[in-house]
Amino acid sequence: MKGWIGAMNKASPARLGIMLALLAAVLAAGRYGPLHDYVQAVKNEGSAAIAFGETGTAEATDPLLAWIAGAADKRRIAPADAVVDRVWKAIPGYNGREADIQATYARAKAMGIRVGGAEDGIPWVYRELPPEVGLSDLPPSPVYRGNPNKPMVGLMINVAWGDEYLRAMLDTLDEERTKATFFLDGSWLSKNAETAKEILRRGHEVSNHAYTHKNMSTLSDARQREEIVRTETLLKDKLGVSNKLFAPPSGDFDTRTVRIAAGLGLTTVLWTLDTIDWKLPPADGVVAKVAANAKSGTLILMHPTPTSKAALKGMIRAIRAKGLTPGTVSDTLSPRRLDAAPAQPAKRG
Repeated sequence: MKGWIGAMNKASPARLGIMLALLAAVLAAGRYGPLHDYVQAVKNEGSAAIAFGETGTAEATDPLLAWIAGAADKRRIAPADAVVDRVWKAIPGYNGREADIQATYARAKAMGIRVGGAEDGIPWVYRELPPEVGLSDLPPSPVYRGNPNKPMVGLMINVAWGDEYLRAMLDTLDEERTKATFFLDGSWLSKNAETAKEILRRGHEVSNHAYTHKNMSTLSDARQREEIVRTETLLKDKLGVSNKLFAPPSGDFDTRTVRIAAGLGLTTVLWTLDTIDWKLPPADGVVAKVAANAKSGTLILMHPTPTSKAALKGMIRAIRAKGLTPGTVSDTLSPRRLDAAPAQPAKRG
């Protein structure tokens, strides 16, 4: 800067005028012209430094990279921390996202993208931003729903009796390319291990539903622990499952239940929406109930009953019609992002 000022002092009036005009042109280019995106990127919390690196390569002067870096911050979504809600108790966190500038630039370059189009036309590549507080960081609390920012619905099927409707429900889940979580009663599992293995073979999640379907709050601490541990042992020994969830029978529990389950490494899971299928309501009524009430993070409870067998396909399609993705409880409670629901599966002839 001192050299520039000295040169200006020694210059003739004509030369001084030319130098001032050049300086004005450079400043204008930074504010309004082709260097605008680069200048904005430098201001944008170090985005340009991240994008350009310290290599000094030709990439650092590519206007395409500057354009991407300048637009990247507008694509950022902050993560949501897990919280204990007064009504819903433990609500899991949800990952945010930010643009991966270098990966986006490489993809855009390969596709021949040019500066000046719509920013939505940039082939953005994102990386997820985990929340500072996750579900495991909260004090032991029951979970009734997933994060309301995640467009997913968990299908939970509690199994404590019979298997006459299970295979038909599994076939429907296959046809709809949907996975669910089956919470297995231990006494049922001890007699129906092959059916449980079939559930696993079809790619579903299996979890703990205690052993004898007793109301947990009526049991001593030792008996509550025994109910959970016996089924947990069966899940591991018969199915090779490493489980993280516990659904108390009939939804009955107390603070001891949640604490004991947490001590065994299990999250106590209830539901957001109950089909009440054990009362055998009409299947179309259950579908209508799901269509009206399913939202992001909803956990839907059902059982292997004739009602749910008949309603399951309609339930899945009603969920998808709302732009939501049906899936397992673990996936619904996971902080992993789900930015778009998959397309409806093609109908089979």
